[in-house]
Amino acid sequence: MFRNCAAFALVAAVFTAAGSAQQTASLATLLTTAESSGFKSTSTHADVVKFLQTVDAASPLVHYTTYGKTSEGREMPLVVVGTGLANASASAVRATNRLRVHIQANIHAGEVEGKEAAQILLRELAMGQHADWLRSMVLIITPIYNADGNERFALTNRGRQNGPINGMGTRAQAQGINLNRDYMKLDAPEGQASAKLWVDYDPHVSFDLHTSDGSAHGYFLTYSPPLNPNTSDLIMNVMKNEWFPFVTKTVKQKYGWDMFYYGNVAGGGRRGGRAGGAPGAPGGGQAAGAQTGGAAVGQARAGGAAGQTTGGQVAGRAAGQAAAGAQTGRGQGGVTPEVVGAPPQAGAMRTWATFEHVPRFHNNYVGLRNRFALLSEAFAYATFEDRIKATGYFVEEALNFAHQNADRLKRIVSDLDRQSIVGQTLGTRAQMKAGPPIEILMGEVEDEVNPVNGAVMNRRKDVVKPEMMIDRLWFEPTSTEEVPAEYFIPAAATKAIELLRKHGVQMRQVTSPVTGVEQFTITSNTTRPPTGSIDTQQHALRTLAGSWAAAQGVTVPGGSWAVPMNQPLGRLAFYLLAPTSDDGVTTWNFLDEFLGEGTTTYPIMRKR
Repeated sequence: MFRNCAAFALVAAVFTAAGSAQQTASLATLLTTAESSGFKSTSTHADVVKFLQTVDAASPLVHYTTYGKTSEGREMPLVVVGTGLANASASAVRATNRLRVHIQANIHAGEVEGKEAAQILLRELAMGQHADWLRSMVLIITPIYNADGNERFALTNRGRQNGPINGMGTRAQAQGINLNRDYMKLDAPEGQASAKLWVDYDPHVSFDLHTSDGSAHGYFLTYSPPLNPNTSDLIMNVMKNEWFPFVTKTVKQKYGWDMFYYGNVAGGGRRGGRAGGAPGAPGGGQAAGAQTGGAAVGQARAGGAAGQTTGGQVAGRAAGQAAAGAQTGRGQGGVTPEVVGAPPQAGAMRTWATFEHVPRFHNNYVGLRNRFALLSEAFAYATFEDRIKATGYFVEEALNFAHQNADRLKRIVSDLDRQSIVGQTLGTRAQMKAGPPIEILMGEVEDEVNPVNGAVMNRRKDVVKPEMMIDRLWFEPTSTEEVPAEYFIPAAATKAIELLRKHGVQMRQVTSPVTGVEQFTITSNTTRPPTGSIDTQQHALRTLAGSWAAAQGVTVPGGSWAVPMNQPLGRLAFYLLAPTSDDGVTTWNFLDEFLGEGTTTYPIMRKR
């Protein structure tokens, strides 16, 4: 009996091994559209779905599903990769108690490197590579977030970006909405699906993979953590002092490629790449098509030789650990750049400046959810193939760090979710602040002709020119409010209440009047005319000024909705509800019916 069982087990093992070998062999010949085209083309939505479903069928580690539909009705694909999972459901993922890592790509559908790199990573995982990661992590991959924009292929969508020469998609989705400015207002169906993904799966870590066509720097890729100054120091210290230095140092050691915190050149008498002028001026710090990345503090100290270039040049070494902040000066999304000090004079030291702090951007939004956010920007003038490689290298080494520190990252997130912010003073608006000089690797590009349409592209030259620049990579508040114990939203403010529900903010409906509350008296109530831009659409962005004071004889009526601030999403709820917030329900017109001409008080009350 035993011999027969053993013989059966041996035969079964042989057939299992043979099946596994066949699966591995089939996956080894499975190519992305970029690979099969010799990096001339990028994947369509149908290409991506077919690739994901093929890998799903070939590997028990991979589970394919969808998590929403675009405005044009396309399914939004999601793949979960992990061991011991019955399916791709959020309940199955959360039951593993492993570090949950979300990898998102193609939010701007002309920036296609992340979409291709994510598919390559998925194939590697299905073939058994990176098996150690799956002992500590579950990966949630959404490789083609802006699926509608992806299908609007044109050779001219990304200007002088170096391919793919057969074209790529658009920055906006089908309704003309920039999805990377939609995280607070959730106008787009894609944004609402993303918010639901966050509520359901609740990742501990999230990647957002982009491509930057800004200044002609010397990096193959730049990156950013959350930039909003209300993000917890527990998150920022790990990212600035450990995680990004580890990635930078390891990629340099393995591949010889430099990476650094995202920025663009602004100011001084010389122009660098496509940037120039003072922040806030036309062209100042412009990164057309990027708007992502940025922060440079303490990298070399934490990473040892993280910034070393060939020939002993020091690249990307921060001169100090002090926080510093900046905006590119694009003025996008309705936030007026606020600059510390006067703009630099001609011939003065230039600045290396990041983008905006507002949580309508993915990385800043994730930070206010008490989660780790890693944003990457492959350099648009490197070849398409090299941009895919750079994105893959960044993700791989960042995941190596996550695996090595999985328990600690989970513990930090758990601690933050239990931490109350009641009584703290947090920012509602912010400005960049100048830090000490840092050394930045600048580079050069040359013209190259696209053989398909004869248009001129830029191509990265293998040139590195270190330059000391002013560090404008961090932010400080310009207005603040004390975090109350609770906010109270009138029951009639249905649009604001529904928005909070979509974000997953905890609320409760009060059944009897509440006394001892404070009201915000409005001293200034202004709106900006709608621009119709992809960042703000037809929103007339509203700004309030005023002050809180005890509301004598005023009560919160029963039926109102109380929003406690001692909840996991307290930071996000605060930024949505504070009347002076530059990215909340006031900004995006969710309270307009209560804030007409002559209104003297904010409709939401609070209790300390």
